[in-house]
Amino acid sequence: MILGFIGTGKITSSVVTGICNSKISFKKILLSPRNRTISNKISKKFRKVSVAKNNQEIIDKSNWVFLAVTPNVGNRIIKDLKFRSNQTVISFISTMKMVQLKKNIKVNAKIFRAIPLPFISLKKGPIPVFPPNKKVKEFFNKLGVTVELHNEKLSNNFWAISGMMAPFYELLNVLSSWLVIKGVRRDKAQKYITSLFVALSEDAVLNSMKNLKFLVKESQTKGGLNEQGLKELKKAGFYRSSQKTLNSILKRLNKV
Repeated sequence: MILGFIGTGKITSSVVTGICNSKISFKKILLSPRNRTISNKISKKFRKVSVAKNNQEIIDKSNWVFLAVTPNVGNRIIKDLKFRSNQTVISFISTMKMVQLKKNIKVNAKIFRAIPLPFISLKKGPIPVFPPNKKVKEFFNKLGVTVELHNEKLSNNFWAISGMMAPFYELLNVLSSWLVIKGVRRDKAQKYITSLFVALSEDAVLNSMKNLKFLVKESQTKGGLNEQGLKELKKAGFYRSSQKTLNSILKRLNKV
């Protein structure tokens, strides 16, 4: 199987890295020449990866084609590419819905939408996919955890959540910087904060079948530090602000 990527940004780099370090069986990966710096770097790192002359060559030679360009670029270039009906096309384009993808691709190929995030390079994290498909599920399960969606409209909710990565990292930055201000060396501060949140996340995953309110309750003792922290952040509107931001991101996505 030959895999082709239209677009060579951060997501393509992460997905290709994950694939090359996984148990996925493939013959070759072809990359778009658009971003020479990234495409050349990846092709030098993995022997089965090479850079195509142009996007049409990727379409002509690939069994599975991944669309990893911005919405504006996608609307401009996809309609001029000649796909085949026996191809599988997986779009990472956030705001291009299935109806638009089908219109631009023109042929009756197997088309899917997926939402990979940068840590797919570590073969970790969720990958929402629409519509459900056994082969696509098996593919992404080797790169993380496939979350199959039966309703395309729901995908925007997951895209909205993906917009909270930078705010999460900023929280880690704020907390570690606070420790630095208090006299802790930055390397030790960052190691402590990142390790702490990894442990908290792993605990949350282990308890994910329960309502997460369980963990909120279990992490507090009456009159304790966590009770104080939660009360003060709630009073300051920290969590309401997070929901307000998600609604704003979702509104932007739904407009397209």
